Amino acid sequence: MQIALFQPDIPPNTGTIIRMAACLNITVNIIDPCGFAFGEKSFRRAGMDYIDQGMIRRHKSWDHFVATTGSCRIILLTTAATRLYTDISYRPDDIILLGRETAGVPEDVHRRADKRVIIPMAANRRSLNIAVATAMVTGEVLRQTGLFH
Repeated sequence: MQIALFQPDIPPNTGTIIRMAACLNITVNIIDPCGFAFGEKSFRRAGMDYIDQGMIRRHKSWDHFVATTGSCRIILLTTAATRLYTDISYRPDDIILLGRETAGVPEDVHRRADKRVIIPMAANRRSLNIAVATAMVTGEVLRQTGLFH
């Protein structure tokens, strides 16, 4: 499995996701443009020394990223989905895609995703923190696929 972040714009969240992924030996794809510089202090603080140990792939655009996915499915985590993230069968080569914290993903990215899933929340709530949401879905993928034993 892999994680992909579409134009992330909050450095501490990205750092936290990279730290988690490094600990679980998961590649993180960063789809530019980012809303911050990778050397930004708050980004490095959240990622600690794991940023240098993580497997990070930078992509100059959405099209560049899509061109590298091969036959992997792109599973978009979005509040616009109706299917629960626990109600699909994940594959070991799936890519979990998350949008910008402040704006999600554009419609063409929604259309390109092979599946769209949502984390259920209490009524009248907008969304979870992206790092928390990433961890929840990553845990489910690892549980189903047995990739981390």
